[in-house]
Amino acid sequence: MSWIREGELNLLEKIASNVLKAGPMPKHVAFIMDGNRRFAQTLRWCKQLSIPEVTVYAFSIENFKRTKEEVDGLLDLARQKFERLLEERENLEKHGVCIRVLGDLNMLPLDLQQLIAKAVLTTRTNNKCFLNVCFAYTSRYEITNAVREMAWGVEQGLIKASDVSEALLSECLYSNNSPNPDLLIRTSGEVRLSDFLLWQTSHSCLVFQSVLWPEYTFWNLCEAILQYQLNHKSIQKARELHREEQALQQLEADRACVADLLQHQGNGKPADAKRRQEALHLCTVSREARVQDFLQALKQKRNHFFSDLYGEAVSA
Repeated sequence: MSWIREGELNLLEKIASNVLKAGPMPKHVAFIMDGNRRFAQTLRWCKQLSIPEVTVYAFSIENFKRTKEEVDGLLDLARQKFERLLEERENLEKHGVCIRVLGDLNMLPLDLQQLIAKAVLTTRTNNKCFLNVCFAYTSRYEITNAVREMAWGVEQGLIKASDVSEALLSECLYSNNSPNPDLLIRTSGEVRLSDFLLWQTSHSCLVFQSVLWPEYTFWNLCEAILQYQLNHKSIQKARELHREEQALQQLEADRACVADLLQHQGNGKPADAKRRQEALHLCTVSREARVQDFLQALKQKRNHFFSDLYGEAVSA
């Protein structure tokens, strides 16, 4: 039931670890763990392989469609897990483990929401490794929620409709504090993503392994990392091309904003190059300032959600 296991790699595992570390290593690994969802061992392996961030699919929104007995059993197991986390907070602090929970916690019973808030706030200052637990989560719901957050920003006058972009949507996801996964691993032989991190893994290495989760070993993890290393160059190239495309799209959007601005301000005469460049700079600076103010407001809104839950739990 522990959140992170103690122990060192054996000699052969240490040798393999050192060989792998000679190549490009993933900084963020995501797991769809079919079967028994014990991730303490994997978190330990990732830490020993100098992989600082791990994301696990713990509870899908689709699970609420199961029978009441099954749902209640899963939620009881979650309660036990988060209660155990609070009991071993000193161990998590020693290892520097920061726990983040990604999903719509409003779907959960209040007592479980409060336990999760305690876990998140108790470990939030740890910064050596990060465990993201996707709970009451699906990717399509996450993307829909991000769109709602941007609509809220427009309604509040924090951003303009023209500020909405692919890059801004990424900042509104539950996972906005994390880099996109370099490697996603699914066990049990399934070859579907099951609505998990669809947006974030568009340029990630996807590895599907037939082993069931309870039998998952250090060597299975090494195999997946090796596949990532073999595809590292093509992944990096795809990411770079995507960044360039995003920058070009934003530049075109800013130029369209400038064209509208100059049309309204002009007297029928075309603006010269210097004036257009000045207007473009002003438009870009203004947009970036609005976006940063909006993201700060969004962060505060989310922080208040956890703080309010924590306060209710403490005073109960």
